[in-house]
Amino acid sequence: MRSRKKIYFNACAIIFLLNLFSFLGGSRVEAEEKIKIGVVEEVILLPWGIRLPARIDTGAAHSSLDARGLTIKDNIAEFKLPKKYGGLQLRLPIIDWQTIRSAESKERRPVVEVELCVGPKQLRARINLNDRSKVKYPLIIGRNILRGNFVVDCLESSCAPPRCPEVSSK
Repeated sequence: MRSRKKIYFNACAIIFLLNLFSFLGGSRVEAEEKIKIGVVEEVILLPWGIRLPARIDTGAAHSSLDARGLTIKDNIAEFKLPKKYGGLQLRLPIIDWQTIRSAESKERRPVVEVELCVGPKQLRARINLNDRSKVKYPLIIGRNILRGNFVVDCLESSCAPPRCPEVSSK
């Protein structure tokens, strides 16, 4: 547990230094262009309008969604969202596979594209599917979504409630 807190602290320190470097003129990107979010934010899955809490994890390279009863047939992932968040049965095409390494193991996960509303931003994102029933948050937002879109304030939560239209723009 101590090492997890140390990693979290180091990630926050790096983000602070990068933001400071940007402020001092090291980067052309203005802070106003990025939305400030906290370590936990409510997110809407579009077009279904499902609201769920997401853990913002700057240490995770990829985003991950809780997929219960996941089955794969003909390159289609079929799964249910947790009952707490409606238990909706989803069928999405697999667009890729990712090998995810953790301290305990290495596993291959299917990757799908979903549309998310995070704060005022509506984003199309690649998310791997995994049974997350043993962890607190059904969605992890990793660097693949954060990069270029958001600034994470490690001392805050719920900074940017979702404010997108709940209809997918296809």
